Amino acid sequence: MSLHLELQSKIGEHYADQLDGEVQLKQDALIAVFDTGLAVEFRYLNANEYSIQWAWGDAELRIDTAPLHRELSTFPNHLHDADARLKADTLTVPGREPWDNVRQLVDRLLQDPMLESN
Repeated sequence: MSLHLELQSKIGEHYADQLDGEVQLKQDALIAVFDTGLAVEFRYLNANEYSIQWAWGDAELRIDTAPLHRELSTFPNHLHDADARLKADTLTVPGREPWDNVRQLVDRLLQDPMLESN
């Protein structure tokens, strides 16, 4: 089973009561919309290479593992916040099981979609 199909199934099962419709499988991404208005796009190549972008109202944020920002303590993963500032990503860990990263991040986003207390 492909990684996106596996994540689609797990997200659909785990968050069934909080989703606004089914998790959509696109060519290279998953899109999940939650009943809070949170919309999350997951792009997982493998456990080390991923991009997770979400929208909350007009704000857009993203975590990715593009190896560009060596100055951050969490290199290569990093967070682009709603004000386009670059920050360390303390929620996901490259190499960790993708579902563990997804679950930890989504649980946090459902409580604090702007990651204001991060």
